Formats: sequence, structure tokens, C-alpha cells
Amino acid sequence: MLLQQNTIPLTNLKHIVAIGGGHGLGRMLSALNFMQEKLTGIVTTTDNGGSTGRIRDDYGGIAWGDLRNCLNQIITEPSTASTLFEYRFSGTGELAGHNLGNLMLTALENMQIRPLEGVNLIRDLLKVKSFIIPMSETPVHLVAQLSSGQQILGEVNIDNLEELPQSLALTPLVSATPEAITALQQAELILIGPGSFFTSIMPPLLLKEVQQCLRQAQCPKIFIDNLGVEHSPAAKLSLAQRINWINHNVGQNIIDGVITSTEQKEQRIDAEQQPQWLTRKLNADDVPYRHDRHLLCQAIAELLERFKQNDF
Repeated sequence: MLLQQNTIPLTNLKHIVAIGGGHGLGRMLSALNFMQEKLTGIVTTTDNGGSTGRIRDDYGGIAWGDLRNCLNQIITEPSTASTLFEYRFSGTGELAGHNLGNLMLTALENMQIRPLEGVNLIRDLLKVKSFIIPMSETPVHLVAQLSSGQQILGEVNIDNLEELPQSLALTPLVSATPEAITALQQAELILIGPGSFFTSIMPPLLLKEVQQCLRQAQCPKIFIDNLGVEHSPAAKLSLAQRINWINHNVGQNIIDGVITSTEQKEQRIDAEQQPQWLTRKLNADDVPYRHDRHLLCQAIAELLERFKQNDF
């Protein structure tokens, strides 16, 4: 009840969309899970590391790891089914390191079940009310181009780069999941991040249909900054530079608001209209590099109130 009282601007909304991947988007979705069916996560599907990468090498298909992570974090009622879904094999055998949830989703895909329908089957099993949508249902990889012209394929290799890429792209060129586009068109609030900038946040923003929706959207679009330092070349980018990257790739200055920790100072963005900037303590007391769910929701609600006062 306390959470809802402090986040009335959120509960009054009919539809929120959050974009990203990995642990960051999962945390965001878990913070907003009280929105239930009024919340949609659009999830990156370019991962090629760990259990997901091994499965993709052996069976092809989309990357399931980020989708599985989001489903697991948004569970409201822990159960035997949720424990089973997140089970990871140990030991040294062929299954060692594999996550059972990844294998379940791969099995559904191999049965010619549409990826989104597979996710929805798992949602029903885990009693997840919010919608989780893969950014694309076609297998795709992230590729970075360096200043030398060299192209680096795959999230793992991009995260290990020592220099900043000049640009990012998807290969092959794929289409966004239609339901993701519908969700963006219906959104009254769009949240981007937190998460690994190049490999979790940027991939969905490289889809042409998503870019078009973001350019046309009349609702507030808020960027949620990370709390921890990235272990990738993105660590060399300031917060303002990351927002500039997003605006440049989308083809328009789309970020209306920025939520960051008290350790950050407001920075000027390359845009005539500067975004609203909100700095607050956001970290959880137990794990400082993770967002506290209550504090994050309150920060989003406060920024929405500012937009309302300014007749957004």
C-alpha cells in the first residue's frame, strides 16, 4: 500500500513500457510489477554468452537469457515452478552451467511454437501478469564498427573491447515483434534502462520500427541511469554522451527525462530542449549497485509530476 500511495502518478497510467535487457530491465520490471497487465517489457535478444550463447551455437534461435531473467525477477509468488525455471545445472557434464529456463524456452521454439507464445506459456506457468516481449522473434546478433573500419560481432566480444565503437548495428536486419510496436504505440510512459548500455539498452533501439515509434510517441520518455560502473567500453561514456548516443541512433532527441543517483552531476545534452534531470538516492541498502524498488518508483513518479506541472 505504501508503494502505491507514493506512486499514484504511475498507478493512474494505463500502460507503461520499459525497454532494455539483462538484470537492469528485470529490476525495473520487478519494481513496477504492481502495474500488472498495464506494464510491458521489451527485451533485448542479442545475447551470445553463457548458457544462452552455448544454446544458440548448438540450436540457433533467439537469445533467451534476458527474457528468462526478466520473467524470473518479476515473479510475485515464488513457487516450485519458479524455482525450477531458474534452476542451473552444476558439475562438469554437458549440462553444466545451463539454465533450465533457457532450455525450456529453446524446447518450445524447437517445437515450432512462436517465441512470444512460448514466453506467454511460461508467464502463465509462473503467474506473471505483466507482458514480456522479445524485441524480435528472428535470431539476430549485435555488431560494432570500430574507427579502423573493423567489425566486431557479438555481445561478448563487444563488451570486451578496449576502445569505444563508432557505431552499432544488428545483423541480419530483422523486424521488431509486432506486439512490441503495439505496446509502444499505446504507451503513456516509456522507460529506457537501466542496464549495460551497448549490449542491453541499445539493441532494441536499433530496430527501425522501434525508432519510428519513439520518434512519434507523445508520452514522456525517461532514461534510467546505472548505479554501478560498467565493465565494458561504455564505461568511458558520460551520462550525457550515452543519451546523445540514443538520440543520434533514433534520429531525434527523444529523451525527456533522466533519473540518476546523487553521485552524478547534471550534464548538458546535445539538444535545444534539455531533459528534466532528477538526482536521488536510488541504491538498495543490501546491494549498492542495484536500484531500490521503492526509491526508483518514487523517482519516476516525481518526474511524472514535474512533466504534469509543465503541461507535457
